[in-house]
Amino acid sequence: MNMPTAANTPERILQRLDWQVIRRLDGLFQGDYRSLFYGYGIDFADLREYQPEDDVRYIDWNVTARMDTPYVRKYVEDREVTAWFLLDLSPSVDFGGADVLKRTVLIDFVTTFARLMTRHGNRVGAIFYGSQVDRTIPARGGRIQVLRLVNELLKQPHLPHAPFTDLSPLLNRALATIKQRSLVFIISDFICAPGWERPLSLLNQRHEVMAVRLWDPREIELPDIGLVVMEDAETGEQLYVDTHDANFRKRFADAARQREAELAQTLKHAGVDVLSLSTEDDLVRSVVRFAALRQRRRMT
Repeated sequence: MNMPTAANTPERILQRLDWQVIRRLDGLFQGDYRSLFYGYGIDFADLREYQPEDDVRYIDWNVTARMDTPYVRKYVEDREVTAWFLLDLSPSVDFGGADVLKRTVLIDFVTTFARLMTRHGNRVGAIFYGSQVDRTIPARGGRIQVLRLVNELLKQPHLPHAPFTDLSPLLNRALATIKQRSLVFIISDFICAPGWERPLSLLNQRHEVMAVRLWDPREIELPDIGLVVMEDAETGEQLYVDTHDANFRKRFADAARQREAELAQTLKHAGVDVLSLSTEDDLVRSVVRFAALRQRRRMT
């Protein structure tokens, strides 16, 4: 079990992200996170003609085209949103660079979004998956709940090896646990066995689901560094490879692109938007790109 150090406590992590991430997001979104959470907790109320002070993001372009004059949608927001984090903490999330692992990105994301949700009176909960579904933290509000989630993440064991990840039990547990319509974040590198497509589709029919995909550039393209030992993070299987071999690097990249395409197709078929987070990305810029993507899709 991994115990937090003095420099890596829940309080320190939350304080760092409050300064480095959350304040920057507040400045960019001006406290209006509808472009991120649009679709959940907001009910369509009415249409009316556009007024100069209206937000252009709420223009209904289909109605505007038919009526030949701009119309905007009016919404009524639910007062409380419940968000759930489905957390894949299998061995492959411990891959990354010298300073940042995919697990580090996961912790930063959960801390940031739990804080954004709870400070406005909303509730957050989590379901943890290692080699199996480990435990569930019921949804609650408040800063203490954020610190509890971070503390549990810091204590979560780094598994040396495990059977190949199967996300189906995690998604099925969410289907059985989350009764009220909620905002659901599936946070994973999606390096897993097939067969989780159906529970994902069922989950998205009941809730507003967003996939948060963790990845590291070295999983996509091998650097040319000579003879190295590659180890499967899930099974522990090792293989000597020569990265000087351009053909081998190309086959590796081709296989990675094929996996990317298959994952993208699966998520698209389920109707789930994807926030892609690299170990080398800035979290704020990634979130802003994701918000812009959701906004463009609403306008099409």
